[in-house]
This record gives sequence, structure tokens and C-alpha cells, in this order.
Amino acid sequence: MKIQIKRVYLDAANRDGHRILVDRLWPRGISKEKARLDDWNKDIAPSSKLRTWFDHKKERFPEFKEKYKSELSQHKDALKEIADIAKRKQVTLLYGAKNEEYNQAIVLKEYLENTF
Repeated sequence: MKIQIKRVYLDAANRDGHRILVDRLWPRGISKEKARLDDWNKDIAPSSKLRTWFDHKKERFPEFKEKYKSELSQHKDALKEIADIAKRKQVTLLYGAKNEEYNQAIVLKEYLENTF
């Protein structure tokens, strides 16, 4: 399975393959043209309640990770579709958060790799 994560604010590259935005909200200050998305699946993003609670705080990441995985388990069909694409070609999960170490794309990548 070929999955990588990347901030949506970084320039798109051909090697990104299938680009999927995994945020519930559109990232500020970026045009749809610059984002060059193939897909935007809001359903697999963390719920608004979970996202606001987490607030990208390092100390909350372990609990966020478990709660988010629980939410992801409700969207198996959409996730299987992404996993199937990743078996055929590169998939890049795009996120808008400034924090590159503690964000939902990390959890989502791990979930996809361990579940499918």
C-alpha cells in the first residue's frame, strides 16, 4: 500500500498520485486550483467536536488517536475505497494543520495500513 501524508499548503507534485484532503473544513488561504485535489472526503475527517477538543495538543494525541480510530470504524466503505486506490498507486493524504507530528492524517494513514 502506497500512502504518504503532506500539508495541503505544500506544492502539489506528480509523485503525489491521488490527492485526498482529509480535513472537514477547507484550509484557509488556498485555492482549489493550488490544492489540486482528486477527492475531499469530509466524512473520514475527525468530527468537529473531536477536532476542537484535540486542538493539536501533544498531550491529547494518544486519546485523540483512539477516539478518531473509533470514528473511522464507522466509515469502512470509504476507507476501503482509499485503501484499494493505494494498492494500485500512490495516495497522498492532505491536511491543513500546522502541526506535522500530531494530526489526523498520521492516524488515518496508520489506520488504513493496519486495517486493509
